[in-house]
Amino acid sequence: MKRETLSQLNAERSARRPAIVVTNIATGEQRLVKAADIAKDPLHAELDKYLRMGRSELIQVGDDNLFLNIYAPTARLIIIGAVHISQTLAPLAQSLGYDVCIVDPRTAFASPERFPDVQVIADWPEAVLPSMNVDRYTALAALTHDPKVDDFALLHALERGCFYIGALGSRKTHAKRLARLKDAGESDNSLSRIRSPIGIDIGAVSPSEIAVSVMAQITASLRLPTAGVGVPRESVPA
Repeated sequence: MKRETLSQLNAERSARRPAIVVTNIATGEQRLVKAADIAKDPLHAELDKYLRMGRSELIQVGDDNLFLNIYAPTARLIIIGAVHISQTLAPLAQSLGYDVCIVDPRTAFASPERFPDVQVIADWPEAVLPSMNVDRYTALAALTHDPKVDDFALLHALERGCFYIGALGSRKTHAKRLARLKDAGESDNSLSRIRSPIGIDIGAVSPSEIAVSVMAQITASLRLPTAGVGVPRESVPA
């Protein structure tokens, strides 16, 4: 790889922006495609497909064999609320390769004993999230049912363009939540990105089953182009 290409690639990776190196197997020629340029690239369909899958792949285009080397940031999941659902959701997300962090100011819940091997921050979201570089490869699940804890986190996730934003609560609870967030200045279009009731409808009853439904919805949002938000685009405001 040429030094200039490597330098540009490292810059994209440092900024947690996805990039793809396209290599012509026969000639060795390489080019770097940044996320912001995928939509206008001649290979946009293939680039979009394999970026969503997070998988490098050898493809054939005409007479050319091209290797697509995918460089995607590690997806992160921020869980607001050290609740029972989180006790299953956190390790489940870790098993799928996510970096996981739980934020909850209630020290009785946010303890290492309840969440071994998971980063737990016992503080308010407004004190924690601004310094966490929340970005388009971050999913956020708000699970406390407490507006004082959840609302800032949801507003921050919307502002930062998270690829998935979900909030626990009934439709009645969510309607009240939407009214509060709208009063805070959010538009109806922006608020439509919040998934609530959270999770795919699988008839979940127990906290563990709800966690499974949430992780399935997060995965679909990351991987499937028709699942809603999907892999975020550079056109989404930062």
